[in-house]
Amino acid sequence: MMDFLHLLLDFILHIDKYLNEWVSTYQTWTYLILFIIIFCETGLVVTPFLPGDSLLFAAGTIAAMDGHPLNVAILIIVVILAAFSGDNTNFFIGHLIGKTVYEKNYKLIKREYLDKTHAFYEKHGGKTLVIARFMPIIRTFAPFVAGVGEMKYFRFIPFSIIGNLLWVFSFILAGYFFGNIDFVKKNFTLVILTIIFISLLPPVVAIIKQKFSKK
Repeated sequence: MMDFLHLLLDFILHIDKYLNEWVSTYQTWTYLILFIIIFCETGLVVTPFLPGDSLLFAAGTIAAMDGHPLNVAILIIVVILAAFSGDNTNFFIGHLIGKTVYEKNYKLIKREYLDKTHAFYEKHGGKTLVIARFMPIIRTFAPFVAGVGEMKYFRFIPFSIIGNLLWVFSFILAGYFFGNIDFVKKNFTLVILTIIFISLLPPVVAIIKQKFSKK
């Protein structure tokens, strides 16, 4: 377990190096690797730990480099399809399991994340699907909880599309236009940590506010 966590942390902190190796080794097959990672991060409640924001930023950065086979337009399309497919898969899994998920303790579904996402829905409603796109972990659980809560599918779809478009375009284009600036290239790990910190800030603030309000 510790080896896995160490490998995951190393991957997140040096995601640009790993991605460069994939592109050099697998060329255009890298699109498929990115599709699988984003699909799993958004479509399976058991893999909320996979990188999303930082991976898109790094992919956008590499797409802007000369001589690399990644095309930014194709990259955006592939990632949007992966995120949308993941959202739909997660929604229907939640719909299939139903509200019994709140009555049982599933080993692979962390109850803490489930409860926090449910509380987020109580406050923001359908907009949660858009807001959660920019919040690690919660974005994985948001479509699942929407399915569990029996949100109408045709109400789910527009929120999912808007959230995915905003998320994918913002992070990939940020990497594409700013990732190759000298300061960013020299401090890429610091930039990735900053992205993670900013992404985690809203849920942390929400938890702190919730605890103070209870007191």
